[in-house]
Amino acid sequence: MLRLPPFTYHTPKNAVDAVRIAKEYGREAMYVAGGTDLYPNMKRRHQTPAQVISLRDVPELHSMEVLEDGRLQIGAMVTLTTLEFYPHLKAHYAGFAHAVREISTPLLRNMGTIGGNLLLDTRCSYYDQSHEWRESIDFCMKSKADAICWVAPGSPRCWAVQSSDSVPIICAMEAEIELAGVDGMRTIKGDDLYQDDGIQYLTKKPEELLTKITLPAPGNWKASYLKLRRRDTYDFPVLGVGACLWFAADGTIEKANVRLGGAGSYAMPATKTEELLVGKKLTDELIAEAGAAAMKPARTMDNTDLDVYWRKKVAPIYVARALKACR
Repeated sequence: MLRLPPFTYHTPKNAVDAVRIAKEYGREAMYVAGGTDLYPNMKRRHQTPAQVISLRDVPELHSMEVLEDGRLQIGAMVTLTTLEFYPHLKAHYAGFAHAVREISTPLLRNMGTIGGNLLLDTRCSYYDQSHEWRESIDFCMKSKADAICWVAPGSPRCWAVQSSDSVPIICAMEAEIELAGVDGMRTIKGDDLYQDDGIQYLTKKPEELLTKITLPAPGNWKASYLKLRRRDTYDFPVLGVGACLWFAADGTIEKANVRLGGAGSYAMPATKTEELLVGKKLTDELIAEAGAAAMKPARTMDNTDLDVYWRKKVAPIYVARALKACR
C-alpha cells in the first residue's frame, strides 16, 4: 500500500492567509484543492511537502458569477462536476464544457477543481511511476537535479508533457487568470501562465494562489476541444486540441488560436495553422490545409502513451476536426 508522507495540514479561511502561510514556509509548502493530483503524487514521492495548505475553506474560491459585461468568472475551487452541469456554461461555452467533461472520470470530477486542473503537474512515462521503480533505473531530472532526462538523455531540459484538458482551450479562448500574491492581486492571460519546460512549467511564483478564471463574454467567436487517449474514460490526453476562432459578420475569420496539449510541456500554438486561417472563410479545403500545417509543431516524443510517430501523424486530423467543430 502506498502511504502519504507525514505533513502539517493548514486550513486558512481566506486567500490572504493562504498566501501568507505559503510564503512563510517557502519550498516546504504546497496548496491542495481537490487533491486528485497532489495526494497520489505524494504517495509516489513525486512531491513531499512538509506543509499542505488546503483551500477548501476559502469561500471566495468557490464562487461563480456572470459579470456585468457578460464574462463568466469561475472560482478556482469550483468542482469539475459543477462546471460540467452548469446551464450557463453549457449554453454559452459548449467547447469549454466539453473539455471539462473529458477530464478523468465522474468520481474524480466530483473532487477535482478547475484551478487544480489548470495547474496539473506535467507527466512522463518515466516520471509517473512508483518511487521504487524510478529508483531502480535512477531518477530522472524532474525528480533529481543532477540526473538525466530518460526521454532525451542528451537534453539539458525535462520533456514531461502538459496533460491538462482545460489548459489548451483556456489558452485558445484567451481566458484571464487571477493570481493572489504577497503584493496583492494580478491578472494574466492564460498563455502567460505556462512555459515550455517540463519542470518549471508554470510562470507563477510558488506562493502565488490561483483564485479565479474569467472566460470572455459570448460573442462572435466559437471554441472547441478534442482529446485523443487510449480509453474513452479516465486516461490523460496524448493529444488535446483547443481551438478558438473569431468571425466577422460575413463569416471571415478575424483571429484564430489553436493550441496543442499532450505534445509538449505547455499548450503549444499551431502558429502556421493560425496564419492560414486568418482572413479566410472556414471551407472544407481551408480546414484540411490548416490541419495539415499542424503536423510540424506537434513535436511528440516517447514520453507518454501510444506510438510517438502515430501521435504526430494524427495531430492534423484532430486539428481539422476541432476547426470543423467551430464551424
